[in-house]
Amino acid sequence: MNNKKFSDMPISENVKRALAEKGYEEATAIQTKAIEPILNGEDVLGLAQTGTGKTIAFAIPIIEKIDVEDYNIQTLILSPTRELALQTCEEITSLLKFKEGIRVAPIYGGQQIEKQIFLLKKKPQIIVGTPGRILDHIRRRTIKLNNIKAIVLDEADEMLNMGFREDLNTILGKASEDRQTILFSATMSKEIKHIAESYQHNPLQIEIKHETLTVSNIKQYYIEINDSKKTELLDRLISSMDLKLGLIFCNTKKRVDELTSAMQMRGYSVEALHGDMRQSARDNVLNKFKHNKLQLLIATDVAARGIDVNNIEVVFNYDVPIDDEYYVHRIGRTGRAGKEGISITFITAREYGKIKYIEKYTKAKMEKFIIPTVDHIIETKVKRLLSGVEANKTSEYSKYINDYLDANTDLTISDIAYYLLEQQMGDINKEEIDTSTSNTVRMFINLGKMDNLNKSGLENFVIENAEVTRNDIENIELFDKFSFFNVPMEKSQILLNSISGVVYNNRKVAIEMSSGRPKKQNNRGYRDSGKRKSNYSSKRNYASKDDNRKNFIPRDKKSSNYRGKRK
Repeated sequence: MNNKKFSDMPISENVKRALAEKGYEEATAIQTKAIEPILNGEDVLGLAQTGTGKTIAFAIPIIEKIDVEDYNIQTLILSPTRELALQTCEEITSLLKFKEGIRVAPIYGGQQIEKQIFLLKKKPQIIVGTPGRILDHIRRRTIKLNNIKAIVLDEADEMLNMGFREDLNTILGKASEDRQTILFSATMSKEIKHIAESYQHNPLQIEIKHETLTVSNIKQYYIEINDSKKTELLDRLISSMDLKLGLIFCNTKKRVDELTSAMQMRGYSVEALHGDMRQSARDNVLNKFKHNKLQLLIATDVAARGIDVNNIEVVFNYDVPIDDEYYVHRIGRTGRAGKEGISITFITAREYGKIKYIEKYTKAKMEKFIIPTVDHIIETKVKRLLSGVEANKTSEYSKYINDYLDANTDLTISDIAYYLLEQQMGDINKEEIDTSTSNTVRMFINLGKMDNLNKSGLENFVIENAEVTRNDIENIELFDKFSFFNVPMEKSQILLNSISGVVYNNRKVAIEMSSGRPKKQNNRGYRDSGKRKSNYSSKRNYASKDDNRKNFIPRDKKSSNYRGKRK
């Protein structure tokens, strides 16, 4: 089955316009198969991994089915973590850019409950939240599900793994029986099957198998870099390569236009390609690129399937693609016709974990790219400029050089060569690019002194359950109910995969990345701590920064006290 274009789907023009502005033209497999059945009111059981575009798959039909005249909660989306709930809210909000009258609210643990009650009084029709906090509001009667039209369980397997089974049963049991139930999971476990049988009505089962990378002659690299330094890094990499044809991908059209302007100012032969361009203009740019009249093409994913050029030497992912499938299509533009290709992906510190998802998806290892030094770039440019020099060759310009030397007896031919070479080299930024956003990551774990652990005991627990050494663990801070410690960035995902869900003292261990250290502790936990990147329980959460996006109810700016209860 071929993937559909959004323009061919039965969705409103203002949603199509929002999709086009985001650079989305062709739907992914899960979007192609799920959007219309959900629009038609069917219960759907989707088996799809993270990175397949499932958020858009349920967000579009949910938006289209909202009655703007009805101020009740019409759709509830349950997410395992605060981070995913906020990402989902932001995705939905972006689709509402040209659609008025629909309000979305994120509800998760860590915000002050009073603040959330105030936000709920604004009558959002779509709620995205974590199970624990949603259940808290149901018990307070600040969220009522008697008029609910649809419930989405996003990453249901993760919610079960994190111990939300009882909460899910209670929430689903209180919702109106004639609702539509949409469930997404990476796996079909016995528990997922039981939930589907208990709470869905003849669900349409959709299973999406990952497209695997078949091009084996592509060397895949990544570079960790601050977003503000990406343009300088791109310039440095291209300068160090004898590059004839390269392709650069960005996630948005605005990003494409900004980068194109920046690279043109740096003297590169480069043009943009994205969905806002007329078809004739796009065809003209592609024609130039195919005939080597451009050195670089900067594009959104709209171009990923449309470029059929065999001699692209390198693909740069200036932004990590939103969808793993897009990554495959992007890098598949190089390494064609039996030639070797290279892909280089720029990541920020917060995106480091996505590398592991991509590696799992493509079944291929991504290596860390060593950024060339200034000396290497200068050497490369000089060799390129002098590559055409021939011994004992005369030129029509020889007379002028000889006349100049006769008139300036203190100069030599070498002096002239050095001067002309310097003029040809142009301005080179002599500063080395610092790519280290952070060498280590601060980790949070829900084990502490009340688990009869000291620092050595916590070290031993981590070492026994993950592939790390004692030297990898630094700066342990042990508190009554939780602890913090540092590990190298490249080991963080190993800990998250290996330790999450391990049983210790008859309860599941949760571990997360943290972006700070606690500043003050009291009997209930701590306040004013560094905000963590995700939450393992809706009862252990922190507020995030205010977000004033249109249609997006602002979140509390202040972090609340830690109120997690030990089981």
